[in-house]
Amino acid sequence: MPSRPARKPATAPAAAVIGVDSSTQSTKAAVVDAATGRLLAVGRAPHTVTGQGGARESDPEEWWRALRTAVAAALADSGLDPAVVIGIAVAGQQHGLVVLDADGSPLRPALLWNDTRSAPQAVALTAALGRETWLDRTGSVPVASMTAAKWMWLREHEPAAAAAAAAVRLPHDFLTERLSGAAVTDPGDASGTCWYSTATGAYDPELLALTGMRAELLSTVAATGATRAGGLTEQAARALGLPAGIPVAAGTGDNMAAAVGLGLGAEGLLDHPVVSLGTSGTVFAATRNRPHSAPVAGFAGADGTYLPLGCTLNCTLAVDKVAGLLGLDRENAAPGGEAVLLPFLDGERTPDLPAASGLLHGLRHDTTRQQILGAAYEGAVVAVLRALDELPLDAPDAPIRLIGGGARGAMWVETVRRLSGRPLVVPDAAELVALGAAALAAGAATGRDPVALAMEWGTGRGRELPAVPRDTATWNRVTSVLDRATPALLAAHP
Repeated sequence: MPSRPARKPATAPAAAVIGVDSSTQSTKAAVVDAATGRLLAVGRAPHTVTGQGGARESDPEEWWRALRTAVAAALADSGLDPAVVIGIAVAGQQHGLVVLDADGSPLRPALLWNDTRSAPQAVALTAALGRETWLDRTGSVPVASMTAAKWMWLREHEPAAAAAAAAVRLPHDFLTERLSGAAVTDPGDASGTCWYSTATGAYDPELLALTGMRAELLSTVAATGATRAGGLTEQAARALGLPAGIPVAAGTGDNMAAAVGLGLGAEGLLDHPVVSLGTSGTVFAATRNRPHSAPVAGFAGADGTYLPLGCTLNCTLAVDKVAGLLGLDRENAAPGGEAVLLPFLDGERTPDLPAASGLLHGLRHDTTRQQILGAAYEGAVVAVLRALDELPLDAPDAPIRLIGGGARGAMWVETVRRLSGRPLVVPDAAELVALGAAALAAGAATGRDPVALAMEWGTGRGRELPAVPRDTATWNRVTSVLDRATPALLAAHP
């Protein structure tokens, strides 16, 4: 099949940056005009996720291949001379555990954030110090997603692999090291490990000792995500077709990068909530106050702020699964009526039910397929909005910024609008994680504040939807079933 000829941009920029979004399912590389933030092209490459039951794993080498493929596709589509690229940064899925040998090669597939096998280890870690101590030190209570719990699982179930580890990385800093040769992470992504203290801004020696982790195995924590990790190595430059030596930013986690892309750390946007509808459903906001309340994870931001975050495991993929089982297009849905569907197909993180399964309640003879699908939307959105209610914010009536793949779906938007009763802002930009990474790259290349750059670029602007009356009947019906079902789910899956 003949390749598509590269297109020439209408106005070639004097300088461009590349922001990489390495997520659970795929890599996206965005080529961005460094001066205006104009998105010039996006390249994509898929990831393979394997595992049965609670297991979720991927080969980190595939992430590196996908990054190279996505960057090459984006450059080709942009029509740019690669010589104008002045910086690159990676934003990656949080929490994953990558163990490497002395040559920097993975010893085994990475344990992903949504691998729930480490739930017993999270419970044991919590019990060892108590919830309040964990909150005091890290801002979070361990759950199955956290890297430290996954490391404990590896030590218990694959002790030879843990003993052989010459380096331990998060997904984003594994890729940053491949680009720059430097083992560097940032406070945002480090704060999701449960061995980094948001109170001290450093790895906590007692938490390292508790988990059997040696500090020398971990990446150095940079000051902010815009910090230059190093220059693009000759080897990486050849692989990507980019100039050697250009700045590689320290990068950050995907949620932190989305916050940068939205400009959340800027005055006027502090404590403004974001709902991200993707593989998972996440809620977060930038704040100046260090979070200290479970079930919210008290992460650090990439820019010196804090990023309290709630996360549900089951969001768009769970609803798409229900649509597939019913033989319906995802938009062919109606409000659930009496039906309630809790779509906990992969266990759940908020509420903390790692071994839970889905639950359908209130089925009648006249219940339609479209209502069952609508009930799946409602169950997922209620779980996300309940997590949002836990965020410690000082702007309770601020509009919700709705992002992620689900924000492009009419049923998702209207369900969030109906069940929240709050105004929404749906940003026009579809690749906010990659755009946030691009702002970090531009910050490392120019010395500018990446949040200020994103504000100048206007990447957070979009469609504004006024509030509609809240559907309290559906809210109360779903939350009632959820509250009544939770003890049974816990008893059935201790």
